[in-house]
Amino acid sequence: MTLNRIVVVGASAAGLAAAETLRREGYDGTLTLVGDEPLAPYDRPPLSKQLLSAEWEPERLTLRPAADLAALDLDLRLGVAATGLELADRTVRLADGSQVPYDGLIVATGVRPRKLPGEGAHVLRTLGDALTLRDQLAPGLRLVIVGAGFLGAEAAAVAWRLGAHVTLLEPAPVPLAHAVGTRVGELLTRAHVDRGIDLRCGVGVSEVTEDGVRLADGEVVEADEVLVAVGSRPNTEWLEGSGLPLGDGVVCDEYCEAARNVYAAGDVARWYNPLFGTSMRIEHRTNAAEQGMAAARNLFRPDARKPFAPVPYFWSDQYDMKIQAYGYLRGHDEVAVVEGDLAERRFVAAYRTGDRVAGALSVGMPPKVIRQWRQAIAAGTAWEEAVRVEAAVGEG
Repeated sequence: MTLNRIVVVGASAAGLAAAETLRREGYDGTLTLVGDEPLAPYDRPPLSKQLLSAEWEPERLTLRPAADLAALDLDLRLGVAATGLELADRTVRLADGSQVPYDGLIVATGVRPRKLPGEGAHVLRTLGDALTLRDQLAPGLRLVIVGAGFLGAEAAAVAWRLGAHVTLLEPAPVPLAHAVGTRVGELLTRAHVDRGIDLRCGVGVSEVTEDGVRLADGEVVEADEVLVAVGSRPNTEWLEGSGLPLGDGVVCDEYCEAARNVYAAGDVARWYNPLFGTSMRIEHRTNAAEQGMAAARNLFRPDARKPFAPVPYFWSDQYDMKIQAYGYLRGHDEVAVVEGDLAERRFVAAYRTGDRVAGALSVGMPPKVIRQWRQAIAAGTAWEEAVRVEAAVGEG
C-alpha cells in the first residue's frame, strides 16, 4: 500500500519522534500529528523535578523550537483528542467532530494517572498538573503523597526541599520492591526517613477527603494538599470496539505493529521484546523516543523492518541520589550488589532472571559504570559469567 497520509495520534515524546523520523527517512506525504493538549510537544520527566521545584520554567520543557516543528510540515491538530478508530475505513475520529483518513497510523497516546475516590487531589502528568501543585508548595505546607514509587518519591524530595511537611503513604510493605527488590527498595526509601518525612508503608488509602485522606482502617491523615501517585492507565479507551488488540495497552508484535499498517509507540504500547522473550509496556522517556523512531521506520519501510529489542533505561533524581537502571527488572529472581556499598548509597546492583543478567541499577555511580552492564544485558550474558556475587541481597 502506498502511504500518502500518515496519522500520528499523541503529540509527546513518542509521537514527535515518530513524525521526525518519517520526514528524516524521506516520507513526503501528508503527516498529521494529533495531541489532546493545546501545547506543542514538551518533555515530561522534568515535571516532577526541575519544573516542580521552580528551577525551570515551562518554556524550557518544549521539545523543539517552533521553527523546527514548522519545518516538519505537519498537519498539526493540537488541543483535540482522538475519540475513535475505524480500522476498515482507515479513519481516526476526533473530539471536534472531524475525521482524519490514514494509510498508516501510529498510536502514541500515552497514559493517564490513576485516581482515588474523592475530590481535590493533585495528580502529576501534565504541565498544568505540575504548575498547579507548584503554586501550592511552600514552607510549612502539609502535603500527603499517596504512592512511594519513583514519581511520588521525586515529588516528596522536591516538596521537602521547599520546606513542606511531607507524609508519604505506600500500600506495599516496601516501596518499589516489585521492581528493584526488597533491600534496594528499603535503601532508596530510607532517604525519606532520614530527612524527617513521615513514611508509612503497608497502608491503604480509601478516599481523598476535604481534610486529607482516609485510610482503609478509617484513620484520617490531615493535609493541606494531597498528591496521588499510584500508577497510571494506558489511554486506549478511544480504541475500544475498533478491533485493535488491547490489554494493558495496545498489544503489538516485535515490530510494534498492532494491525495492518497500525503501529504503537511509547507508554501506551505493549509489545513483544525478543531480547527478553516477553511482552512489556515501558513508561520511560528514553523508550518513548526510541520506540517512536522504530515504529515510524517499520511503518514507512516494511521491507526492511527490524524487531524493536531495546535494553530499557530509566533514571530518577531524589535528594542527592542519582538513580540509573538498564534492563527489565520486574519479575527478577535474584539481586546481587556487584560494586560499592548499599549503606553508603553508592552501589551497582545486578538482577538475574532465569540464568541471565536481566538488569542493573546504580545509585551515586558514574554513568560509565552502569553502561558497562547495559552491554552484558544486551548480549544476554549468563548470570554466572557476568556476576561474581559479592553481596547477595536476596530474592525479590
